[in-house]
Amino acid sequence: MSTVQPFTRKAAKIQAGIMALVFGFIGGLIIFIMTILLLIKGGQTIGPHLSLLSQYFIGYSVTWYGSIIGFLWGAFVGALTGAMIGWIYNIVSGWRDKMKS
Repeated sequence: MSTVQPFTRKAAKIQAGIMALVFGFIGGLIIFIMTILLLIKGGQTIGPHLSLLSQYFIGYSVTWYGSIIGFLWGAFVGALTGAMIGWIYNIVSGWRDKMKS
């Protein structure tokens, strides 16, 4: 006669480092592409709204060089965001697992 183990449901842990890497790459890529697209589009005034990011991102401007700085800042902020989301998720799921046990 076999004994059946009860099925326990546990939330999967998120790897915060991987999440930081992915969010960082996507965040940097978005700012880089937006800047490049505005530069290619051209015109008299190039990206007045996007240039407001220079208030937060030191060294950023809507230029070719600024697109690289924007990528770095976007990657930094994205990585920080991804790591925080993963970290908070793991804490909350750990609490839920302890409450169910």
